[in-house]
Amino acid sequence: MQPQTPPPLPLMRIMGGNAFLLSVLYLVVGIGVEGARRVWPSILLQRLSLSLDSLPARALELVGLMQPLRDAYFAGRLSESVLRLVFGVTTIAIIFLLAVVVGVLMGSLRSFVLRRASRR
Repeated sequence: MQPQTPPPLPLMRIMGGNAFLLSVLYLVVGIGVEGARRVWPSILLQRLSLSLDSLPARALELVGLMQPLRDAYFAGRLSESVLRLVFGVTTIAIIFLLAVVVGVLMGSLRSFVLRRASRR
């Protein structure tokens, strides 16, 4: 009799749910920090805002889009709200990409362990 393998995990659904929750959390924190920074300006809130912006800024820098965005913003062709929207979309894309990569790695590891266990 062959050992039964456990049913496959709905990996994509789990990854999507986790990525969605992380995205919502990141954006809610960002909106809260920006709102607080405008109402109660302080060095702490400014640094926190810059910290939140560093992830999408570095990702945009890696793909070569940060300099054109910076130029457009300082030339007045891009408003702050559009720049925030670009950063938010970039952050969501990064979170979803990381969720897929981690999910694929975990799914591959799980498959490897199950195959190895079934050989014994």
